Amino acid sequence: MKILVISLAGIGDTLIATPLARELRLNFPKAAIDFFVFWPGARDLLLHNSNVNQVIQKNLVREGTWRSLHFLMSLRRERYDISLNTHPQSKRHYRLVAFLVGARVRASHAYDNSTRIDRVLVNRSIPQDYSIHSIDNNLRLLPLIGAREKLSSHEFELILSTEERAWAGGFAREHGLATAEWMGLHVGSGTTKNLRFKRWPLAYYRELIDRLLRSNPARRIILFGGPDEESDNVELLASANSSRLIPSRTPSVRHAAALLENCPVFLSVDNLMMHLAAAMKVPRQIVIESPTFGPTLAPYHRPFTLVPNPLTHGRNLDFYRYDGGNIRGSPETLRQCMESVTVQAVFEAVTTGLGETCRPKETS
Repeated sequence: MKILVISLAGIGDTLIATPLARELRLNFPKAAIDFFVFWPGARDLLLHNSNVNQVIQKNLVREGTWRSLHFLMSLRRERYDISLNTHPQSKRHYRLVAFLVGARVRASHAYDNSTRIDRVLVNRSIPQDYSIHSIDNNLRLLPLIGAREKLSSHEFELILSTEERAWAGGFAREHGLATAEWMGLHVGSGTTKNLRFKRWPLAYYRELIDRLLRSNPARRIILFGGPDEESDNVELLASANSSRLIPSRTPSVRHAAALLENCPVFLSVDNLMMHLAAAMKVPRQIVIESPTFGPTLAPYHRPFTLVPNPLTHGRNLDFYRYDGGNIRGSPETLRQCMESVTVQAVFEAVTTGLGETCRPKETS
């Protein structure tokens, strides 16, 4: 039997699919289980995963229509028995990919934008459920292919190498993290569609960092981020002008995960790094609520502190649904939405996580 797991959305969505890979291996121990991913970072997260036989990575947008069609026809010749589109992949393009690959059984979720066309593109589907995590939405696909959950509990699976852990250990020694109070911070978000509008304002991060460094002269803050956060991180480093604000400059997303493995406190919006922190079991995780946050994307089976967004709290689905579209609202509305989360609210959540009781007067 040959199974193709199609995970072409965000890098974090591929990490979210790893519990599904485990269940597929338990149900079909002799099957060839392949993953088809869009991003190199998604491919890297599946390294050393014994549940996966092969990872196929292709940026179909960069390849263009004709090269992409040629590539998908080559996958069709692999004659997969089953394909599964992981959650959340709401754009119809993802189901078209499944149709072109042509597995006999093509399983997917039915999204808010599903029509009769989608019931042709995929021939087995189940409605998505906004009240449960994407991991659990993925596991609900199993009965569609004659399988069932065999584990009573699930978690992310990210297998780090000795080299990656050694790099993280060297970084910690170089910056004296073993004996210092420190935390991780990530300012980014997705860059597809209009997901940049879910970022907390950079000026707010600047003030937060200043207050955190001033309130404890021994504290260190590690700035995580890749190319998409480079310019923001450079600006924050220049503004702070402190050796205690340290760029991680991790060689890969896997090295970032290795560094998170010993991180005591981590702050972000809902994004890949939030899921990595959950996978690495960061003890105190703090999430700034964005319009896209909800049960499907919360840190899975991990304690965390949510800093509520006054403009979205309790009605996130009014802003963002899995229908293939953008976050709803004008750029100005979405900026105001993220600006409504004050520096004081985040400062209090972070200092509580760090075990402090100091509550300076709000300045923003």
